[in-house]
Amino acid sequence: MFFEQIRRNAAKNRKNNGLFFGSLIVAIIAFYTLLSLGDQDVMRFLKTMESDAVHKLMLLIPVIYLISLFFVFFLVYFSYRYQMDNRKKEFGLCLMLGMKRSKLFAMLMSEAVWNSLVSILLGLPLALLLTEGISLTTAKLVGLGIIGHKISFSIPAVLGTIAGFIAVQLIAMLFLSLEFSRKQPLELLRSDCAQKQVSLSGKKGGLCFVFGLIFLILAYVAGIRLLKSFDPQIVALIFILGGSGTFLLYRGLGVFIGHHIRRKSPMRSGLFTFTSRQIQENVLHQYKALAVSSLLLLLALACLSFGIGVASGRGSAETRTADFSIRGSEQEVRAVLDSEASKPMISVYYPMFLSSMETNIYDQTGAVLQSKPNAHEFSWDGLQAALAKLPATDLRNNIMKNFSDRSAPNLISESSYNDLLQAIGKKPLRLEKDQAALYTSIPDSSEFIGVLDSALKSGAYIEVDGRKYELLPGIYQDNVVADRAITLYSGLIVSDENYRNWASDRSEVFCWNVVLSPKVIEEKGLMQAIQLMEQHLAGTGLEYESYISGIGRNLFYTVAASYLTIYLGILFMVIANTVIGLKYLMQQRANQRRYLTLLMFGAGIKDLCKSAKEQIQLFFALALGIAVLNSVFAIWSMFTSFLKLPAETPFAKVVLLAGTAFSLFVVIEFIYISIVEQTSKREIQALRVTDGG
Repeated sequence: MFFEQIRRNAAKNRKNNGLFFGSLIVAIIAFYTLLSLGDQDVMRFLKTMESDAVHKLMLLIPVIYLISLFFVFFLVYFSYRYQMDNRKKEFGLCLMLGMKRSKLFAMLMSEAVWNSLVSILLGLPLALLLTEGISLTTAKLVGLGIIGHKISFSIPAVLGTIAGFIAVQLIAMLFLSLEFSRKQPLELLRSDCAQKQVSLSGKKGGLCFVFGLIFLILAYVAGIRLLKSFDPQIVALIFILGGSGTFLLYRGLGVFIGHHIRRKSPMRSGLFTFTSRQIQENVLHQYKALAVSSLLLLLALACLSFGIGVASGRGSAETRTADFSIRGSEQEVRAVLDSEASKPMISVYYPMFLSSMETNIYDQTGAVLQSKPNAHEFSWDGLQAALAKLPATDLRNNIMKNFSDRSAPNLISESSYNDLLQAIGKKPLRLEKDQAALYTSIPDSSEFIGVLDSALKSGAYIEVDGRKYELLPGIYQDNVVADRAITLYSGLIVSDENYRNWASDRSEVFCWNVVLSPKVIEEKGLMQAIQLMEQHLAGTGLEYESYISGIGRNLFYTVAASYLTIYLGILFMVIANTVIGLKYLMQQRANQRRYLTLLMFGAGIKDLCKSAKEQIQLFFALALGIAVLNSVFAIWSMFTSFLKLPAETPFAKVVLLAGTAFSLFVVIEFIYISIVEQTSKREIQALRVTDGG
């Protein structure tokens, strides 16, 4: 009988508080998804090449998990308090009818455990489906293919999720059960009373509101003007100003709502004044909860935007120019690549001629320190002159300084670069003997590229042995090797004849670039095809770099930054919305007598439900409005400082992802508001039954 009562009570709690129960399931899904990260396809793939970095990331996962448990604890605590406030009379009657306090305590703890088990039984299968979907999607996106996918079921992740989730629930319930089981029956049976309204003069409220706005504006300015890089001191200043401003703004907001009520009430009928006064009191009593929820929503939006921005930027990596770059003699390389094992997998391979110009060594004054045989005189003066015509900025001055020396530039032969362009489906270069093209492989450098491009369009040139060579308009950036092992700040693509005349190692091939067959890639997936080719190269003794190495680092940063920040963003969003909803419902429960009084004076249930609906929408809007406004400036600061997207990032892709994320955010908010409205409506309809009885 006792266990049947526990089961019925737990089922009733889940039915009456779907908001909380749904949030618990989301938390379980989030916990398992985080803890099983190491068993997903991408992480297993990354362990083969970035094992140290992945190991450090795995050490960070428990820290993120503990932080998540900390926030979820408060979510559980407030939710259970709301449930137990609703059952105070039930507890009082149980004690009056002779139930021992120890038995009441055991009943409450048992209900918590039962609800935890039900949540886990529903949440874990959903978590498994989600993680498998994530693994399949990422495997497809990065080229592992379906062949590279392995179904993962992480026992440690399951045990960690269950242990942490139940522990948080039991600790929260322990505090609340001890508190309620110690109360006297008369205290539990007493009806709830509305809180006494906090006295705050119009002058104090106005000052709080004004200072809140000032602090927020200062935080916006600091973020946009001072946050040029991730400076912890500046970030701390922004957090202090923004947090203080948010709390002060909500603290003084009730005064303005009261002023609005006094001005509008004479012109409005129905329950306008009642609805407005309820909102005013909610803001006055719950301004701390509103401020905390608004800041959590701000963090959620900032984390989601950061994660999407990183994923967009990293996902828009440079065009894949080669799958392998192999070093060795021509005879050795051709023997391996033309073999029966390798040939069917290769689309094309070609030599990459890359060297430096033979020049003398100069001191800072331009005097020759060391003269070399067959050396050439080289100068960037023509490019310097073109840069000097541009508006003076710190970036332009730095670029001019970097191009001010007379050191040997890197040279790339025209035929090699054209082989590269042909392999990736681009038009070849057509250089005259007195022409050259500027090359750079510096990533994530949109402003740098913009300055150089403007200079080239104004007639830039170089000088070699006193002769001018025109620099073509436009900058070439396609990576000349499979990996980013070589990063050239600047280089020159020159005709084959000039390369033979100027290069220090004119006859030696820097490396041989290999492009795999599209048919093999389509059949096996890019990563599988590269790994298969590596097996053929492993025993040959040739040195090589593969595209996998570069994409491995790229993927690691994507997973480490975007995955974790999106996870935290979703968690913050769930907690913030649940707190807002529960705070409103708790306040409505405390004001039940007002609703009963309105019923006695002839107000209809529909009128009260409509009033409650307006209150809920306004209460959520107050939290969301400030959060969205703050997030606009927070995201603006991030994307103009330490999170500048690469120049190659398609703007349409970023807009599409941002629009999808915002649409998802709107849908989530709509769901939460609808759930709170339904719960509020159900409680108001229950008042009519009580009143009629």
